Amino acid sequence: MPYIIGGIVALVLGVSGFFIGSAYRSKADRTELGTAKDEARRILSDALKNAETKKKELLIEAKDEVYRLRQEAEKDIKERRSDVQRSEHRLQQKEESLDRKIENYEAKEEKLAQKSKEIDEKIEECERIKRSQIEMLEKISGFTKQEAKDYLLKALDGELNHEKAVKILEIEKQTKEESDRIAREIVGHAIQRCAADHTSEITVSVVALPNDEMKGRIIGREGRNIRALETATGADLIIDDTPEAITVSCFDPVRREIARLTLEKLILDGRIHPARIEEMINKATAEVEATIKQEGERVMLEAGIHNLHPELIKLLGKLKYRTSYGQSVLNHSLEVCHLSGLIAAEIGANVTLAKRAGLLHDIGKALDHEQEGSHIQLGVDAAKRYKESEEIIHAIHAHHGEVEAKTVVACIVQAADAISASRPGARRENIENYIKRLEKLEEIANSFNGVERSYAIQAGREVRIIVKPELVSDDQMVLIAHDIAQRIENELEYPGQIKVNLIRENRAVDYAK
Repeated sequence: MPYIIGGIVALVLGVSGFFIGSAYRSKADRTELGTAKDEARRILSDALKNAETKKKELLIEAKDEVYRLRQEAEKDIKERRSDVQRSEHRLQQKEESLDRKIENYEAKEEKLAQKSKEIDEKIEECERIKRSQIEMLEKISGFTKQEAKDYLLKALDGELNHEKAVKILEIEKQTKEESDRIAREIVGHAIQRCAADHTSEITVSVVALPNDEMKGRIIGREGRNIRALETATGADLIIDDTPEAITVSCFDPVRREIARLTLEKLILDGRIHPARIEEMINKATAEVEATIKQEGERVMLEAGIHNLHPELIKLLGKLKYRTSYGQSVLNHSLEVCHLSGLIAAEIGANVTLAKRAGLLHDIGKALDHEQEGSHIQLGVDAAKRYKESEEIIHAIHAHHGEVEAKTVVACIVQAADAISASRPGARRENIENYIKRLEKLEEIANSFNGVERSYAIQAGREVRIIVKPELVSDDQMVLIAHDIAQRIENELEYPGQIKVNLIRENRAVDYAK
């Protein structure tokens, strides 16, 4: 029982404690809730105050910005208004100026119209006076207007024809004198500015021997060595009584040079027999070919010519060993090249083309020992073969007058070739042989029937023949000229070519008594 009561008391105490604790916790919760509400009200109040402050600040900034924009707009409007006013002022001034000009133009037009009217009246008056004067002149002269005009024109035409003829003759004379003077100056300048060597080459080569015993070794047993040399080189070895010397003679200068070099090598080596001769000939041939190539390239560079075909360069090098009346054809070609360039520069022609044509004009002489034909035709064929231009080919063809020169370059090359060949010391010819050749030319021409007189002129480059008109007709002249040219070719030796020029003239003479 006491336990039950103790339990009930404990239970009552426990329930009382529970209610008391719950009441206390409710009061504490109410206190905390009131505090949180107060804090929330405070935070909300602060937020509202801050928002109101921000709002005021933003409004103030917006008002400031609006004010600034309004000020700028007003300033811009003022400036635009000022510009518009200035433009209106300028337009007004221009309008006033145009109005004044229009007024001036109108005043001038009125004056011009008045003057034009006065001029028309004066012209009418002049026409009336002119008509009256013409009528008076017609009455006095007895000619109508057209008849007087025809008479004056006829008289004036005769006078003008005479004056025109006199003037033409004067101009032709002046032009000829001036052109001759200029041509002499150009040729003189070209000759003065071109320095060239005098002739020194010969047509045979002499090889010195260390002793006369070497002659026998060169001849060999029963002449086998000398025969082998002559057969392999194509040159003639002349062994005479000249002490310690052998003469090498050959129509082909390149072969002669190969033979000379072979002999010199054999003499230095001392071993002379057919096998050794063949070996030395091969070496000499290689040396000559190398020299030919080097000389061709040297001349090409010295002349300032480019893009020559390799075969043309070799042909130029071969001209080193080619001579014409003692004049080296290679030096002659280089001299003509320089002269052509100088003359072309003086007259304003194509200098490069003239120099190229001058360098190649005698290229056919490198082939005339190997092929049939004149050096002119061989040179033309070579230039065509190696794709030279038509102007170069024509200059080569015309440089001796074989065809008529149709270009400035061809005429320049003709002149330069004549200068180079005819200058003192350029070519060597015995004076007696020269005189005999001129006499022989005249003798051949005079031997034909119908020839009255003949003259060898231009240093033997032309023979001028006067025929008897009663014995030789125009048709016969062509045949006689051909026959004379054939005889000259067959009987004479001469450089270049000779022009055969026949002249037939009829004259009627009578006397008034």
